[in-house]
Amino acid sequence: MDQKLLDEINEKMKTLLAQGPVADIEKNMRALLAGMFSRLDLVTREEFDVQREVLLRTRAKLAELEKKVAALEAETSRPPASR
Repeated sequence: MDQKLLDEINEKMKTLLAQGPVADIEKNMRALLAGMFSRLDLVTREEFDVQREVLLRTRAKLAELEKKVAALEAETSRPPASR
């Protein structure tokens, strides 16, 4: 994480702690963290797992298509008499 972000968190924490009751601190911390996380390009574990499965299926399909293309290329490169 970059130093500016850490300094911002530190300053916000000091401000929150100086304000008072624990409930307010918890509420403010949740809002602060939610705001910081929203600025980062994060995904949920569920979204990550879904995209991983899509990628695995896509890779398998690509491998299958590459084999078919190779077979077709081999077939078209044979002399006409052996077809």
